[in-house]
Amino acid sequence: QVQLKESGGGSVQAGGSLRLSCAASEHTLKNYCVAWFRQAPEKEREGVARINRAGSILDLNDAVKGRFAITQDNAKDMVYLQMNNLKPEDTAMYYCAAGNCYWHGWYAARTPDYWGQGNQVTVSS
Repeated sequence: QVQLKESGGGSVQAGGSLRLSCAASEHTLKNYCVAWFRQAPEKEREGVARINRAGSILDLNDAVKGRFAITQDNAKDMVYLQMNNLKPEDTAMYYCAAGNCYWHGWYAARTPDYWGQGNQVTVSS
């Protein structure tokens, strides 16, 4: 059982930046394709970005293009979501997720193998 843990959320004003980090138990993150999802109150969970083990970006939500970047550090076995120029509509609980790199349907279906516990990001205007 892989346990994912996010860190780095918080509250910022519009235009500010935050970086979310995702780590896995037993240093297993490098074995998966990793994604970030978010869920705002009364909205469905949506994919934000996804990266493969080679560091290639597989998906990036149109709403965050040009502002957010997903990266990985294989040496540290970490995946990051750098969020710049944050907007109030980015306010949500952000989740790290890990899934199979051979079948990509889990991202659209929102059914990864593992979820993190979530980390709140709040952007005020």
